[in-house]
Amino acid sequence: MSRVARIISTVLITAGLVVMADVGLTDAYKEPVSSLYGELQQAEAEDQLADLETAYPTAADLAAIRGVRGLNAKAKVLAERFADQAKEGEAIGRILAPAMDTNAVFLEGTKTATLQKGPGHYPDTGFPGQGKTIGIAGHRTTYLAPFRHIDSMSRGDEVTLEMPYGTFTYRVQKTQIVDDSAVQIVRDRGYERLVLTACHPLYSAAQRYVAFARLSDVAIFDAARGGRFQAN
Repeated sequence: MSRVARIISTVLITAGLVVMADVGLTDAYKEPVSSLYGELQQAEAEDQLADLETAYPTAADLAAIRGVRGLNAKAKVLAERFADQAKEGEAIGRILAPAMDTNAVFLEGTKTATLQKGPGHYPDTGFPGQGKTIGIAGHRTTYLAPFRHIDSMSRGDEVTLEMPYGTFTYRVQKTQIVDDSAVQIVRDRGYERLVLTACHPLYSAAQRYVAFARLSDVAIFDAARGGRFQAN
């Protein structure tokens, strides 16, 4: 074998080993290169959410719920006021789902750049507290893979959305695999429902793995009581 052939052979073997190592890491955990970028973006989102929680609810928001009867009714007012100021790519809350090992800041919107920062809220769906369907999408293999283990979710598992105006807890009703064109999954159903979606199968965008969850507990911000308290 000539010297040039040996060099080419060595390069190809090395490249193959690198690719195999990357695939192995991705399969076992998450894609390493994009995850480094995702960590930086998620840290920035953490800071953004901390600033938002300091500023919200405003005095005007609290004045708007004064006299409103019922915690769920107050939550709806706060949610609608908050929704009016949400902007694509900006942090809006935190999602905690122990069953799929998720604890991440989520952002408004589902554009490519937004989902590289963390899970994204479908802009045409409701906000926690509005009594509608709330849709959130997340990656499974890249950019920290926040929904990597969405297929570990089962009936009864809790998912909590911590918003600047309150905390909302949902319990999984079911999981389902649907086509990527199944937009009906985020339609309103007459009650507050959380819909989590991620690409399926791994390394493909042909379908979506979906977890459906129903609102079970609410806690809203109330300055008179020093913070948040349970509604039900």
